[in-house]
Amino acid sequence: MAVRMTGMPGGNLTRATLDTLGRAIVTGEYDDRPFPTEAEIGKTHGISRSVTREAVKMLTAKGLVSARPRQGTVVRPAAAWNLFDPDVLHWLLDRKFSVELLRQFNQLRVAIEPEAAALAAVAADDDDLARIRQGLSRMAAAERGEDDALDADIDFHVAILLAAKNPFYAQFREMVATALNTSIRFTNTIVGRSASVEQHGAVADAIAARDPLTARAAMRALIGDVLELIEQRGEG
Repeated sequence: MAVRMTGMPGGNLTRATLDTLGRAIVTGEYDDRPFPTEAEIGKTHGISRSVTREAVKMLTAKGLVSARPRQGTVVRPAAAWNLFDPDVLHWLLDRKFSVELLRQFNQLRVAIEPEAAALAAVAADDDDLARIRQGLSRMAAAERGEDDALDADIDFHVAILLAAKNPFYAQFREMVATALNTSIRFTNTIVGRSASVEQHGAVADAIAARDPLTARAAMRALIGDVLELIEQRGEG
């Protein structure tokens, strides 16, 4: 069903158009039909040509579409999409749930987060250590029903990425947060509880002790347990 977006402020209107079109592309609505022209988009959604053009430009930047001479705007293959873009990640998760996608998310996490933990053990300052401890404290509070388990877990992992003091690792925070958002909900339905505070505490302790080898191993074990649960469910 077409969504008409009139009455919204310009920036919000562009954002809403981007979200509608991007979600439609990623969830396969244009797999068997051509992407509409700018005029068709404007007419369907009741928006101006300038808003449409800006939204399509943003889709192009995310790798979802491209403009070809005499062919107009076409949807690009999934292999060309910018999977590190937070919007694309969220739209991907709107597709039918996939254990394979969840496995791929966490395979990437296990390649990134243990090294970030090792770097944090060397580079973290007092503020970083405090943020990591705060995330851990929130996780403990969540087990008592006093905080949100998902938000606390995400805060903990993002704090470690930032504590690595490497801008490239920091750029992964949206991807890690999105992966956690999905995998935590998935694994909690299997084990019937929130993430292990004890396992996360081992990572925090190693970072605070300036022990990169132990920090790396503890984080690898933590994510490895998630992957093992995913593999078990995939085989089930």
